[in-house]
Amino acid sequence: MTFEIIIPIVGRPSLVPLLARLAELGVRNDQIRVVNDAQERRGPASARNRGWRDSTADWIVFLDDDVLPELQWLSDLAHDLEEAAPDVAGVQGRIRVPLPGDRPPTEAERTVQGLETARWATADMALRRSALLSVGGFDERFPRAFREDSDLALRLTEAGWRMERGRRSVLHPVCPSALTDCVRREQGNADDALMLLLHGRGWHRRAGARVGRRPVHLAVATAAVAAAVSAALGQRGLAHAFGCAWLAGTVELMWSRLNRGPGSAKEIATVLLTSPLLPPAASVHWLRGLLRARRLLRRGRPEAVLLDRDGTLVVDIPFNGDPDLVETTPGAHAALARLREAGIPMAVVSNQSAIGRGLLTREAVASVNRRVEELLGPLGPWFVCPHAPGEGCDCRKPTPGLVYRAAQTLGVPPNRCALVGDVGADMEAAAAAGARGILVPTERTRPEDVAAACEVAPNLEAAVDLLLDGR
Repeated sequence: MTFEIIIPIVGRPSLVPLLARLAELGVRNDQIRVVNDAQERRGPASARNRGWRDSTADWIVFLDDDVLPELQWLSDLAHDLEEAAPDVAGVQGRIRVPLPGDRPPTEAERTVQGLETARWATADMALRRSALLSVGGFDERFPRAFREDSDLALRLTEAGWRMERGRRSVLHPVCPSALTDCVRREQGNADDALMLLLHGRGWHRRAGARVGRRPVHLAVATAAVAAAVSAALGQRGLAHAFGCAWLAGTVELMWSRLNRGPGSAKEIATVLLTSPLLPPAASVHWLRGLLRARRLLRRGRPEAVLLDRDGTLVVDIPFNGDPDLVETTPGAHAALARLREAGIPMAVVSNQSAIGRGLLTREAVASVNRRVEELLGPLGPWFVCPHAPGEGCDCRKPTPGLVYRAAQTLGVPPNRCALVGDVGADMEAAAAAGARGILVPTERTRPEDVAAACEVAPNLEAAVDLLLDGR
């Protein structure tokens, strides 16, 4: 059983002691993969995906760059992985937050302390690579840390996997915080809005997450807006009433925050200065998140179209290595012409197990591919899986490896791609990557694949109509 440690980094100095501790524990350099997100800033979900997709290990162990494994961590990790049942997708490590014992924790310390009881925190999370493949990994529509792990765990459990807590542990120190960090954290409300639209009401309960003060923040912010509007309209009585409601909510928030803190001058100043800002910040980010989530989940036109070869672009002749036998499917010319006119980039994603079975050479497959482009014109980059069934690769559809590679090469997020194919494996690969899938059945397509497909078109031209019409 193999594992690889993936550490996303953004340039924090805490990486140095983490790597030193891993070396001290006996972790080899080839078992560690550091993914630098300092320049691109695409978020931890993207960085983790880049890390595990380049790995071939059985288990992927995600560590944040600001944790410190305890001295028994490596042996406890081996125990956690060995004891995991086949249906266990992930084993979470235990997180300890060292805090001073001579005073109540500050608000920043309480925030970090919440990791000790958080479910599915990727600060120390070991995940089966096969489980990650089955659901397509982290959803890169989450640009910040925290909710992307809850989303992944919910998708894994909904797919029939289990999540467990192991016995290994890491220390998570509290980093120095700036005065306005508490206001900046309200950006997480936008991610909660995406969680709501993805997983429906009750996702907090299923994810073991707290709703927090957002309902109260929304009420206080609404009172402030109502007071301002009433005053502008000359309705002094309403303005006074709404103003009092806003003041009462703000004072209650200040008291709630101060009552749990250490009472230091810095803490008091932070609470007094930022409490009036928290309700409007939470409300604006929540509403902005709802608008963004609805835009992300609206299908519209794809930014790239991925095409299966056999049965979709050309008539399916099993294990064909003869370019002279290539015959295009009806309407393929017209469909591809419309995509080119629309300026939508394309790529081909094709399983070619005949190579792995020893029935065809790579050169024979490449010669057929060249003939396809001679007949249909340029189709963009080609992505071919040469493996036979059962080899355990991550590129053979229905796994999403080819989709991810095509999307990365085209510079398009997987969820903004569409895949058109003729079998259920094509649709499963699209779903696992978060892409849109349209099935174009042939006489070889199984009835159960047609029944399971989210979208079905009678031919390639009709599929392109659906894509270009944004339906």
